[in-house]
Amino acid sequence: MPWWAQTLIGVTAALLLVWLALIAALLIAKPEKGLLREALRLLPDVLRLLRRLAGDRDLPRGVRVRLTLLLVYLAIPIDLIPDFIPVLGYADDAIIVTAVLRSVVRRAGLDAVRAHWPGTDDGFAAVCRLAGLTTPAPPSAT
Repeated sequence: MPWWAQTLIGVTAALLLVWLALIAALLIAKPEKGLLREALRLLPDVLRLLRRLAGDRDLPRGVRVRLTLLLVYLAIPIDLIPDFIPVLGYADDAIIVTAVLRSVVRRAGLDAVRAHWPGTDDGFAAVCRLAGLTTPAPPSAT
């Protein structure tokens, strides 16, 4: 068998194994339905936030590239776990968005994310809670 065929088989097997491991991890972790429902309710604001952050030239290029890749991933109809699978279908998207948001906050700061947040203060607090971030006090009206 030629080397390229062996490589192709190996890569395919590795991707299949990683995909199965992801499904197993999601089945074991089973995100809470309440948190998932809250995440889906905030989806329009989160998508606007990601687009605004990706377009902000003041943020580091690596952050903007990550956000752009995330938006492309979310726009592509092919997912790691198909969306028609109850709970888990949307959980993979929520987990990836959460990981990228955490990465953006570590690199750009929570204030940059707050400055671009299009929704309410309660929505921002919910996004911070979902992403496991500490939320600063809301801006005071003076």
